[in-house]
Amino acid sequence: MSEKINQEILEYEETIFWGLTMRQFLFSAIAVAVAVLIYFGLKNMLGTEVVSWVCVLAAFPFAAMGFFKYHGLRAEQFALIAIRQMAMPKELAFVPVDTEEVLWDPNEGFDVEVNTLDQDLEDADIR
Repeated sequence: MSEKINQEILEYEETIFWGLTMRQFLFSAIAVAVAVLIYFGLKNMLGTEVVSWVCVLAAFPFAAMGFFKYHGLRAEQFALIAIRQMAMPKELAFVPVDTEEVLWDPNEGFDVEVNTLDQDLEDADIR
């Protein structure tokens, strides 16, 4: 007998109804409510075909919010970060660095004298 276990236990979400999580179900219900309100609100002003397209377009963002996940962020978290980034952009300045000088400078970060083999032999009196 074997049981399927999620690889990442923190990502587990219990399904409650029709295989949807509570979050997905609530946002789907909100999308249906928005579509129904728009349909009954606009059906006398516009034709049935136009109202049906307006209902689909208005309900889609609410339905998508229940399923949206980007790098572990939910839709509302992602939207807040995106709005914050647009409202307060950071100015990035390019500062060129001579990588050859940084990487190949033999004295950078070292205070040790470099001994040659001849100096080591002289110190040891092995000749």
